[in-house]
Amino acid sequence: MPIRLSDSELDVVLAAARPLDVHARDAFLQTVANALSSCSEIGPGIVSRVCRETQRQFFDPPDFGTPGKASKYSA
Repeated sequence: MPIRLSDSELDVVLAAARPLDVHARDAFLQTVANALSSCSEIGPGIVSRVCRETQRQFFDPPDFGTPGKASKYSA
């Protein structure tokens, strides 16, 4: 069953996916959709909470402390 999100709720989901590695975004979006589909009501607060909690599972922070290690954030 499709999940209906407002434009602002969809913006929250997409903004939460943006800092993730490109290869992790699909799994992130699937996990968010699964979590939201189990909610009886969907609103801005629920969407934000689910995105925040799910993002923690998929975010791989850069390691700026290791000299010579390449990062997607290094120039």
